[in-house]
Amino acid sequence: MALAEPIRREVLAVLAREGGATSTSLAASLPITRQAVAKHLAVLDRAGLVRAHRVGREVRYEADLQPLRRTTRWMDALATQWEHRLNAIKDLAEGADGP
Repeated sequence: MALAEPIRREVLAVLAREGGATSTSLAASLPITRQAVAKHLAVLDRAGLVRAHRVGREVRYEADLQPLRRTTRWMDALATQWEHRLNAIKDLAEGADGP
């Protein structure tokens, strides 16, 4: 998974916070080389979490948080379903102990 690596989460956070950056500018703010940043950006790009745009000789990367928003909505819906199920189990358990 693309976000299992802490440095990739940091790269994505920086891109989201700053609105975009080059691999060189990212490397300046992170404890890794530009080549390592480029590899992490490639993984994030394959996962659909960043978009690359060529500006002259530079490639600028921007975060695409839409996939994460969709995942968050799905997880919220799943949590709601489980909450209902657990409440039903609790109600059954409490009802079984009654008089």
